[in-house]
Amino acid sequence: MTAIDLRPVRVSVSPARRLTQLMGGLALYGTSMAMMTRAGLGLSPWDVLHEGLAARTGLSFGTVVAIASVGVLALWIPLRQRPGLGTVMNVLVISVTVDLVRAVLPDQHALGWQIALLLGGVVLNAMATAVYVGARLGPGPRDGLMTGLAARNTWSVRTVRTCIELAVLAAGWFLGGTVGAGTVLYALAIGPLTQALLPHVTWRESC
Repeated sequence: MTAIDLRPVRVSVSPARRLTQLMGGLALYGTSMAMMTRAGLGLSPWDVLHEGLAARTGLSFGTVVAIASVGVLALWIPLRQRPGLGTVMNVLVISVTVDLVRAVLPDQHALGWQIALLLGGVVLNAMATAVYVGARLGPGPRDGLMTGLAARNTWSVRTVRTCIELAVLAAGWFLGGTVGAGTVLYALAIGPLTQALLPHVTWRESC
């Protein structure tokens, strides 16, 4: 996956349209996370960590997502990363949405439904990522950590992302998070899918 510019910029469309796109993308992202957790076939690396922490603490999945996001934002300070509106809304909207959807979507045990939820969740996650990143109102906490580290090292964004996700995956697995076929599928598919969708939903910088 090639590097994506996540910085907030001035564009020629109204703030209301960009904010609507941002909020919609974040809500879809939270929904996709809930779908994959209910599929039970493996999660994205960060969600393996979130699930493991939720299991150990007794907190809701969304609450753990919010707490982890704030912790990641603290790591921005030495990197001198600047949050945008999208950064703050990322923490709030995703954590609330994932808990709301999980409350009405039960765990699936029939393999057919599990596969459907997993595939739908991965595709929706890529779409949601493209939509909220395309609004260009600021990166999410984890995206900002990735780009901040890459900007201050000789490593590529891809290398930094891989190292971070391997670390959180290992920690999440140790804590009891679900690792499985869905984890592999997510790792292989999310980059190409997001990259393919991003040009269709990204607002261009105004002159």
